[in-house]
Amino acid sequence: MLNLKTYPGHMGPGSVRVARILETAGHEIGVATAIAPPLPDLAHVAQAVRIPTLAQHVDPGGGGARTGFVPVDAVAASGARGSLVNHSEHPMPDPEIEEVVRRLESQGLVAVVCAADVAPARRLAAFRPPYLAVEPPELIGGDRAVSTARPEVVSGTVEAVQEVSPATLVLCGAGVHDRRDVARALELGAEGVLVASAVTRAPDANAAIRELLAGY
Repeated sequence: MLNLKTYPGHMGPGSVRVARILETAGHEIGVATAIAPPLPDLAHVAQAVRIPTLAQHVDPGGGGARTGFVPVDAVAASGARGSLVNHSEHPMPDPEIEEVVRRLESQGLVAVVCAADVAPARRLAAFRPPYLAVEPPELIGGDRAVSTARPEVVSGTVEAVQEVSPATLVLCGAGVHDRRDVARALELGAEGVLVASAVTRAPDANAAIRELLAGY
């Protein structure tokens, strides 16, 4: 799963371009892919590609007189398939996380709940999201992947989540840059990876995406 955040060059037409690159590469290599574009681009990307498009954030509460908020209704109306929830750059209190997981589920949408370490992952797994991504904040955007710098976080999260919510699949994020990082994450029990800077900061997005997918 590729999170474009709001990096320059990856907004507007740039988000659609990278989404199409990801879709093509994933299809050719045989790896399931998904993308989280900047929120203003959500509907454009969802209409441009067939791979799952997810929002980067969703707010609790329903639609209505709530200027500037992103309710689950808006995510559904955009054609997206779900949302990241509680990313370290947009954290949420536990009650709000639980609410948005339930609201997403009620509309047939997927929640990818983010956790910083094993303990919060265990706690948030109680909400039974379809996916939980473990990302130590200090490694996000850095040069060291969590799968190599702190492998016990990945394996510990997989074990903790399976104990609480066996159906929840664990993704590994933070510092994942190449095929070796991806392969190691899978060895540790993760089902996939959540990446951003490995692609958004790369001079060649296509090459960066294919390098990551080669880890499968």
